[in-house]
Amino acid sequence: MCIWSFKSRQPKNQVKMLLLVFIAAFSLASGNAQDLRRVDDTELIQLLTGSSNVVVLFNKNNCQRCLDYENVVSKIQPQLEDTLSANVVQAVDSNLVSIYDPSKEPSLVFFRRGIPILYHGKANDDEILDFFNDNLEPAVKELSDYNFEHLTQASTGATTGDWFVFFYSAECTVCQRLYAVWESVGGTLKRKMNIARMNSGESGISTAKRLGALESPAFIFLRQGKMYRYMTKEFTPEAFIQFAEKGYLTKSHPQKVPELPSVVNDFLGPLQKFFSPDYLTTAVPVGVMVLVLVLYFTKKLVGSEPAIKQKNKSK
Repeated sequence: MCIWSFKSRQPKNQVKMLLLVFIAAFSLASGNAQDLRRVDDTELIQLLTGSSNVVVLFNKNNCQRCLDYENVVSKIQPQLEDTLSANVVQAVDSNLVSIYDPSKEPSLVFFRRGIPILYHGKANDDEILDFFNDNLEPAVKELSDYNFEHLTQASTGATTGDWFVFFYSAECTVCQRLYAVWESVGGTLKRKMNIARMNSGESGISTAKRLGALESPAFIFLRQGKMYRYMTKEFTPEAFIQFAEKGYLTKSHPQKVPELPSVVNDFLGPLQKFFSPDYLTTAVPVGVMVLVLVLYFTKKLVGSEPAIKQKNKSK
């Protein structure tokens, strides 16, 4: 009886053991592969100033969305490290998050040898992996007065496609905080149009003046010889992308792109105001008086020259 009882229980024990092993294996596969390494701001700055790629999850405490992101990023950490050759860390309650994402935590940023790109999608492992792997290199082009018209063909609306240009300046704090956001826009739209940025205070000052974009940040969408200004203050990847894809049709009024100034216009530009009707009304009398005085003194000098020569001869 006892022997039968022992033998009858043995298969049940084996089934129970197999079930426990299966549950443990499933938990490891579906749960966190490993905890994300936490870094403070000092450690993070050291990582970002190095030559390595870095994926940073900016988190904060008592935040369910932050926890969702942490679980997903922890799960795909081995793939991120392998395919991106990147260190993967998280920074909790970091003071640096606003530099890369104005909307703050949770925020997932991929630094490609120091150049950040912000992930703006859902906490989905496949989407994160696809987006970062597709953007190992920066997508935003840098324009200047030297190459702007050649690359964009803005005033002719020729063959180089649509352009969405971000005008920034070194003194603009908001501009500095939009670097990763704009890279995100570029990474999303790079197969549909050209995404660029331009320093309106230095290398792009003439173009910024020509397009009326001296105040930064400024955003102008160029399409077929027309320009559309992004006027709202919603500085998120989603808002910029929506505007570039179709929002410009309803949220902006098309303006003709000003023609490229000629060399003659550049030279004569400062003089044009002297020939305006308003200026002529007040300035002509003064100009005539100055001209009369110049002619008078010239005549006096020319008239006195023979007398001087005659005097020298008599000596």
